[in-house]
Parts: sequence; structure tokens; C-alpha cells
Amino acid sequence: MDSRRVLSSLCYFSIFFAGFIFPLVVYLASGDEVTKMHAKKSLLSHLIPLILLPFLVVAIIYDAQGNQVPLFTIGCIVILALTILIVVIWNIIKGVKVLSAE
Repeated sequence: MDSRRVLSSLCYFSIFFAGFIFPLVVYLASGDEVTKMHAKKSLLSHLIPLILLPFLVVAIIYDAQGNQVPLFTIGCIVILALTILIVVIWNIIKGVKVLSAE
């Protein structure tokens, strides 16, 4: 098995063990363009849930001011959870595709 493919797939699978740090290190340290491309794609996909976190913080602050059911916060949590699930599934699929590519 080609070490380039293993390293590229590990960038996608790093969502389970190293977050965005591993793809960032691979992107900066790799000299191979294909590996850099996969590292960049996986890094961007790892950062997608972090983009939604400020919306959750705003929702918590907004809903903390009233005595009503925090619908905005619950909605943001559901959207964030679905986004994380989609990103994890996408990374697994991409990692397997990179490993099985011939």
C-alpha cells in the first residue's frame, strides 16, 4: 500500500483522534501535491462544526434572558449535532475511498 494514500486517508480519519491538528501538520510538512490536497480538504471539513459554535453561544446568551423554552438554543444544538454527524460520515467515506483507490 502506498504511504501517500495511507497518509491522505489518515487526514480524514483524524477526526476521531487528532481533530484538525493532524491534517494541518500533514499539509505543512508534505511535499506531495495529492497528499496536500487531501490534507486541505480534510482540514476544511474538520473546521466546519467550529464555524457553527458562535451561533450556539449567541443562542445560549439570547435564550438565557427569558423564562421561556430555549427553542433557539435547542435548534442550534440540533443543527450542530447533525452537522457533526454529516462531517464524520463524510470523512469516513472519503478516507475509505482514498485507501481503496487504485
